[in-house]
Amino acid sequence: MEQERHEGIGVPDHVAVPAALAGSGSLDRLVDTARDYARQATAENTTKAYAKDWAHFTSWCRRRGADALPPSPELIGLYIANCAAPDTKAPALSVSTIERRLSGLAWHYQQRGFALDRKDRHIATVLAGIRRKHARPPAQKEAVLAEDICAMVATLPFDLRGLRDRAILLIGYAGGLRRSEIVSLDHGKDDTPDSGGWVQIEDDGAVLFLRGKTGWREVEIGRGSSDQTCPVHALEHWLHFAKIDFGPLFRRTSRDNKRALDVRLSDKHVARLIKQTVLDAGIRSELPVKERLVQFSGHSLRAGLASSADVDERYIQKHLGHASAEMTRRYQRRRDRFRVNLTKAAGL
Repeated sequence: MEQERHEGIGVPDHVAVPAALAGSGSLDRLVDTARDYARQATAENTTKAYAKDWAHFTSWCRRRGADALPPSPELIGLYIANCAAPDTKAPALSVSTIERRLSGLAWHYQQRGFALDRKDRHIATVLAGIRRKHARPPAQKEAVLAEDICAMVATLPFDLRGLRDRAILLIGYAGGLRRSEIVSLDHGKDDTPDSGGWVQIEDDGAVLFLRGKTGWREVEIGRGSSDQTCPVHALEHWLHFAKIDFGPLFRRTSRDNKRALDVRLSDKHVARLIKQTVLDAGIRSELPVKERLVQFSGHSLRAGLASSADVDERYIQKHLGHASAEMTRRYQRRRDRFRVNLTKAAGL
């Protein structure tokens, strides 16, 4: 039982009836409700990643005869050093993965009533050394640009799946959406418990209401210049022929491809769709197929909008929901460099 408690996936068992109160049916039901809310404190994918981080750490501790609880900064310093320079045939982890693992451990310790001080010298100095020796610029996925997305949707048929996938690509591109945001959309507000937002179609376009890491945000997607590339037109066609007026927006289809099922699509479908249509459209055909499959992913849509939209950077930042302009610039693969020449402006 103790081992299960150590390696749990983050179920908030700390939510309980106060010890000073006697349990009752109504209070016990409120405990279940409070636990459901506590589970929603982090995104599902984040919770799964943190669970894997904790499982890896506890397994590492067991193999070395150490106890994961209570938190030991000295032990965690050794752990992250081993992640960067493994003493087995396991591959070394990147700096960003090690930092994510630390976040996962801190989260799990917090769920168990402990505090992990990441600024402790045993952790901070080792991490600083790892960053200094191993840090490198993050590998960025290729951006799907305007001409690319047009070529990609042109490869899709006009059957039910084709209508759905066309709407996914165009809505994802025009909205600058993450793949998880695309598939989490519902037709209307509060349609499903696992909804990540909903859509409101108007005369001038569509408004997406999205639940992000820091709260809700609205994303406006205007109508395009032609029906062939208009994201709102593509969405309307999919909803009409799939007969969707409630529940998940993007769903699996039946085997005969004649009706939409009730099952929400996985975000992995978006990644596979992008990779396949990139290949079918012949984008970056000078590269080997394997390399193209690696370079394009779900984030390619988001980076494509940021790189292609010729508007003030502030509008792109708001559209993508970024807290800083610097984060937005990381997504801009094709922005105009040296548009402002401070060297000449300074008189040189």
